[in-house]
Amino acid sequence: MFEGMSARIASIPNRRAIIDRRALAERLSALEGRDIPKLRLAAALVLKDAIADGRSEIEKRLRAKPSAGLATAASGAFLIDQVLRLLWDFTLERLYPNNNPSTAERMVLIAVGGYGRGEMAPHSDVDIGFLTPWKQTAWSEQVIESMLYSLWDMGLKVGHSSRSLDDMVRQAKADVTIRTSLIEARYIWGDTDLYDEAARRFHHEVQADTARQFIADKLAERDARHKKMGDSRYVVEPNVKEGKGGLRDLQTLFWIGKYAHNVRRAAELVDAGLFTRHEYRQFNRAENFLWAVRCHLHVITGRAEDRLTFDVQPEIAERMHYADRPGKSKVERFMQFYFLQAKRVGDLTGLFLAHLDEKYAARGRRFGLPTIRRTPKKLHGFVLDRGRLALPSDDFFAEYPVRLIQIFHLAGKHRLEIHPLAMRAASRDAKLVDDCRRDPLANSLFLDVLTSERDPETVLRWMNEAGVFGRFMPDFGRVVAQMQFDMYHHYTVDEHTIRAIGLLSKIEHGALAEDHPLVTAILPNIAARRALYVAVLLHDIAKGRGGDHSVLGAEVAERLCPRLGMTPGETETVAWLVRHHLLMSATAFKRDLADFKTILDFAEQVQSPQRLMMLLILTTVDIRAVGPGIWNGWKRQLLTNLYESAEEVLRLGHKQKGRDERIAAKQADVAEALGWDDSRMKLLIDDLPESYWIAEPVDVIAANARLIDAAAREGEGLSIAAEVYPNQDATLVSIHCADHPGIFYRIAGAIHAAGGNIIDARIHTSRSGQAIDNFLVQDPLGNPFDDPGQLSRLKDAIREALTNRAKMAERLKRKPLPRLRAEAFEIHSNVFIDNNASNRFTVIEVNARDKPALLHHLAQTLFQAKVTLHSAHIATYGERAVDTFYVTDLLNDKITSTTRLAALERRLLEAADHEEDTREAA
Repeated sequence: MFEGMSARIASIPNRRAIIDRRALAERLSALEGRDIPKLRLAAALVLKDAIADGRSEIEKRLRAKPSAGLATAASGAFLIDQVLRLLWDFTLERLYPNNNPSTAERMVLIAVGGYGRGEMAPHSDVDIGFLTPWKQTAWSEQVIESMLYSLWDMGLKVGHSSRSLDDMVRQAKADVTIRTSLIEARYIWGDTDLYDEAARRFHHEVQADTARQFIADKLAERDARHKKMGDSRYVVEPNVKEGKGGLRDLQTLFWIGKYAHNVRRAAELVDAGLFTRHEYRQFNRAENFLWAVRCHLHVITGRAEDRLTFDVQPEIAERMHYADRPGKSKVERFMQFYFLQAKRVGDLTGLFLAHLDEKYAARGRRFGLPTIRRTPKKLHGFVLDRGRLALPSDDFFAEYPVRLIQIFHLAGKHRLEIHPLAMRAASRDAKLVDDCRRDPLANSLFLDVLTSERDPETVLRWMNEAGVFGRFMPDFGRVVAQMQFDMYHHYTVDEHTIRAIGLLSKIEHGALAEDHPLVTAILPNIAARRALYVAVLLHDIAKGRGGDHSVLGAEVAERLCPRLGMTPGETETVAWLVRHHLLMSATAFKRDLADFKTILDFAEQVQSPQRLMMLLILTTVDIRAVGPGIWNGWKRQLLTNLYESAEEVLRLGHKQKGRDERIAAKQADVAEALGWDDSRMKLLIDDLPESYWIAEPVDVIAANARLIDAAAREGEGLSIAAEVYPNQDATLVSIHCADHPGIFYRIAGAIHAAGGNIIDARIHTSRSGQAIDNFLVQDPLGNPFDDPGQLSRLKDAIREALTNRAKMAERLKRKPLPRLRAEAFEIHSNVFIDNNASNRFTVIEVNARDKPALLHHLAQTLFQAKVTLHSAHIATYGERAVDTFYVTDLLNDKITSTTRLAALERRLLEAADHEEDTREAA
C-alpha cells in the first residue's frame, strides 16, 4: 500500500505536452477577484480546458501507437494527478488559506483503486480520498467541499471519501472493498508525514496476519462477478473490465500478490515466486492489450463503456490495424486475439492460485478447487500431490509425449484435478504432442476422453486451456478463440463445441430429460455412439476457412476419423452428420411441416432411422450450445414434429397411414383437454383442415377451439386472445375472424406498432372461410408480453388494424427503431423462390436484416403483388432474419411465370432493404 508516483507514470515521454503544470499555475495565479464561488468556477474552467487538451494529446498518442494500452492508462492518471495538485494548491492558497494550521488541520490527498495504481481510461471515475489525523475541522470540510465542487464543474465523475486515520483503519478492517481500494492508495498531494503515518497504520493494523482471509474474500468476489457476467471468457461481447479473463482478473492477482507479499509493481510477482519471467511477460502483454482495447472503447463511445459490443468491434479492429484474411475478417481476427489474451489470463490465474495454495490453503481444502472423491490405484508413473495429478519430474512429458494426452485421460477416468504446476508443464510442452499425433495409443486415449461417460466437457476444456487440444488436433487449433461476427452466436467456436459435447453428455446421463424428453429417450438407441460424439466435436471445425463449413468439415472428418481409429462405417456416418448438421434446423424452422413434400424431401436426404436420431441429437445440442435464450420449447416442438413425421416416412415409405393416426391421436388429446363430447368435437374437426391439425400442438388447438366456440356463442366477428405461452418465453396471440386478403400483413403491422416482435406465425383458413392465425410474440428484449397494459394495447392495435380505423403507415412511422447494434453488421438481402419444395405452393425465402416490422412489409408486398399467402415461417439468427412464405396466385395455383417471379423477387428485395416505405395498400 501507499506509494508515490508510479514507475509507469514516471516513464511517460514528454509529459509536459499532456499538461504543463507550471504554465497552468501561472494562469491560475493571474485570476483576479475575491468572490470565492466565482473564483472557484473560473479556476475550474481553466482546468477543464486543460483536461480536454490533455485527453486530446493522449488520444493522438493512442492513434499513433494503438497497442500502447498501459502507456495510455498511465498518461490518463498523470493528467488527473497534475489537475488535482493544481486544484489543491489553488484552493489552499486562494480560496481557503490557512497560514498557521493546527495539528488537527493537516490533510493529505490520496488516489485509490485503479487510479491509485496509476491507470485510468479516458472516461474512468476519479477515485480519491482525503485523510485527516482526527475528526475533520471546519476548515478541512470547506477545502474538501470546494475541491469536489470544482471537480464536478470540470465534468469529472468523482468517487471520494474523507476519513480520519482511525476511521480508515476501522472501515478497512470491516469492508474488503475499502481494504482493496486502499491497498493501491498513492500519494497525490498534501502532508507527507500524515501519508506515511497512514501507510504504517494500514500495514500493521489492517494488513498484518489477514492475507488468507483477504485472498478467500477476493476469490469469492471474483467467482460472483464471473457468474454475473456469463461465467465464460468466450462470450462474444465481452466486458473488458469485469468479464472473465478481463482486467479485473489481472488486478485481482496483483491485489492478492500485493497483500500477501507486499509487492509494489506487478514485475515483483516474479521475485515473490508467483510467476516465472515468461509468465510475467504474458501477464504484461495481456494487461497492455486489454488496456488498449478499453481506452479505444472509451474514446469511441465518449463515455466509461467497458463492454466490447458488436457496434464498436469493427472500429477498434480498424484502429489497431488488423487486416482481413481469406475466410476471416479483420474484426474476427481482432476478437480472436482478444480471446487468446483472455485465455492467457485464465491460465495465469490457475498458476497463481497454485502457488498461493501451497502457502495459505488450510489442510484438505484449496482455493476455488473441488475436493477429491477417490484415489486411483494405478497412475502410470504420475503421482498424487494432495489429491491432484502431478508429475514425478519436470521432463516427464519430454521423455514420452503421449503422456500429454494420458494425463487428461487419467484425470477424466479417475475424476481427478490436475495440479496447476503439471498444467504449466503441459502448456510449456504442448508442442511435443506434434510427434505423437499419429500414435495409435494417443488417439485411442483422446477418443476415450471425448466419449467418456463421466465428464468429457471439463477434461476437454482443461486440454484446451493447456494448448494440448489444438496441437494434437490442428484443425481444432484453428478455431480456438475464433468468434463469429454476428448477434446469434454467443461464444467462440471452440467454447461452443466443448459446451455442445457437455450437453450431449448431460442428456445421455438423463440430466436434461425435462428439457429434452425425445432426445433423452432415443439416445440409448444410438448404435454408433462414438460417431455421434465425434460429429459434435467436428460439426463447426471448418469455420473461418472461407467456403461452406459443412462441406469443408465433412472433408476434415474423412481425413481425421481414421487417425482416431474409427471404422470406415463410423467415418462415413461422422462425415454425413457434419455435412448435413444444419439440414434439420433449416427444414424445421424455415419450411412448412404440414406440407407432406417437405417431409418426403427431408426423409430422402436422411435415408435411415439411425441417421435421423443422430441428426436430431446433434441439432439439439448445437442450437442449445449457441448461447442462453436461443433454445426454447417452440424450437423443440418444431424439431419433434419433423422427427416424428420423417420417422414415419422412413418406417412406412410414402404411405401416410401414420399421419392419419397422429392426427386422430391429437384430436383425441384435444377432446380430453377441452372436456368436449363427440358431437361438439365433430363440428370442430369438420371445420378445420388437416394441415391445421398437423401444424399446431395440442395446447394451441385447445386454446383456438375455446376462442372459436366463444365467438360462435357471442356472435363475435372478430376474436383476439393473448396469453403467455408456457415454457416458450413468448406470448401466444390468436386471431379468429372472417378471412380476407391482406389480413396477415395488417395483423403483423399492428403487433409491431404495439411493441411486439413476432418470432413465429402460422396462418390457417377453416372450411367455413374463417381465419385462425397464431402468432408467437416477444418484447424487444426477448421476453413474453405479459403486462396487462401491453396485452390490452396489443389487442386494441390488432382490432383497429383489421377494422381499418388506424392508418398503419402512420403508426409504424411513429414507432422508434430499436436494436441499433444490428447496424454494425453488413447484411445483403436475398430472395430465393423455389417451385420444387412443395407440390401445391411456390415457396419464397427472404434473407434480410432483422429490422422492425420486416414481416409486415414483406407480407404487404405479397398482398400488393396479388399473391395469396398460405403460411409464413419466421426464423431469426441474431441480426439476420429468414422469413419463408408458402404462396399461390389468386386461383390457388403455383406462380410459374418467370416475368412475374422476377418482379416478385425485385419487389421483395425492395421491401427488405427499404421497409420504411410504409404506404398503406388501398
